Amino acid sequence: MAPTITATWTSSQDHLALNHKLRKPLVEKLRRERINSSIEQLKSLLPPEFLKQQPDSKLEKADILEMTVCFMRRLLQQNHQQSRLLDHVHKLQTSCEQNLREADVSALSSTVQTGSTKDQNPEKSPLWRPW
Repeated sequence: MAPTITATWTSSQDHLALNHKLRKPLVEKLRRERINSSIEQLKSLLPPEFLKQQPDSKLEKADILEMTVCFMRRLLQQNHQQSRLLDHVHKLQTSCEQNLREADVSALSSTVQTGSTKDQNPEKSPLWRPW
């Protein structure tokens, strides 16, 4: 009985090895197609100024990847600059709002002080005359 089990196990192993040998090229082909498709998508996303760098020659995959890295770095730098600018604008806006509040409080307190002074000294305020 032992030789039969060994023979079955060996034929099963041979079948798996054959199946693997047949599948490997197909899996590799699908992987390359995915890579090529992604590189083409990256190429279509690049702005025209990047693609004009080599107008006469066909772009290699490495060229497209390098241009994409350059473009992404430029976008990140612009994003960083914009966020710094927005932070600065927000700080200015907050400062202006605070200054306006302080000016409103100051104007209100001077109005209140002036109004209470008029009520306390009616002799010094001019008379109101409709004519």
